[in-house]
Amino acid sequence: MIKSLPLYFYRYCLVACGLFFLSETAQAQTDADALMIPKNYFCTGVVYTHSDWKNYWEGTFKRDNANIGTLSTNSFMVVGNYGLTNKLDILAMAPYVKTNASQGTLKGQSGVQDLTVALKYLAFTSEIGKGIFSIHAIAEGSVPLTNYEPDFLPVSIGLHSKSVSLRGLLNYQTGRFFVAGAGQYVLRSNITIDRNSYYTDHLIYSNEVNMPNVSNLLFSAGYRSLQLNIEGIVSQTTTQGGFDIRKNDMPFPGNKMNMTTVGGLAKYSFQDLTGFELTVGGNYVVRGRNVGQSTSLFAAVYYILDFNKKTKN
Repeated sequence: MIKSLPLYFYRYCLVACGLFFLSETAQAQTDADALMIPKNYFCTGVVYTHSDWKNYWEGTFKRDNANIGTLSTNSFMVVGNYGLTNKLDILAMAPYVKTNASQGTLKGQSGVQDLTVALKYLAFTSEIGKGIFSIHAIAEGSVPLTNYEPDFLPVSIGLHSKSVSLRGLLNYQTGRFFVAGAGQYVLRSNITIDRNSYYTDHLIYSNEVNMPNVSNLLFSAGYRSLQLNIEGIVSQTTTQGGFDIRKNDMPFPGNKMNMTTVGGLAKYSFQDLTGFELTVGGNYVVRGRNVGQSTSLFAAVYYILDFNKKTKN
């Protein structure tokens, strides 16, 4: 059974650095929030993520994972964000991923996964009532960095598909409280596997696998200040096609993989250590189809650099 789409989880939790509505104090952000970093600011950091599951959905049927026990995934991800202008950021990330099964004969895999690069644009802002409403557009692309094996689920470190996506985000903040909603659509390229035939709902004589596209809806709300952010998140990921895992069969890259997750995060900016920030958070899969019911936790440390100071000097 496949882990709960770590490829997409890493992208949705891509952490860099930013400003909220061009404030002159930088703070950590995700690629699905309303934070922006101003021109000539750069933020870099390292994110550690751990997830595990022992129950999964075979189609819509929930069952335990007696053959491999608990499937765990650990990743270390390097991230960065640079303000090209006051309304346009460029973000990048690349994770190292390691998987492990606590029982059975499946050997865990490890390696560098995919490079993801995103452009985040502040398209519109307006005062509405006592708050500020903003619209953001995020364009994103990813390519595999290594020749890892996708056809070894659930211990594969990824799906080895190239992708491009577009996300629209709406945010409203009044005082220190905010609500936001986002929608994303991901186009994925087909992949090739190391065998000449495979079975979906019929036998296919080919090593090329059709990878269905993916949509994601996200809602978040919380408290946001210059020093502390607390955020709750609900996310729905839906595969636009694919097929269910057959009874007692291995999962496959072209499976339908849907999931609903709930989670949250907290971010803290250190006053005594200028430029340093700490983020912690996690999520839990409450409903799924052909995914593991995983619990994921992450922690990250970031450092923010102001290149405007060097320019002025």
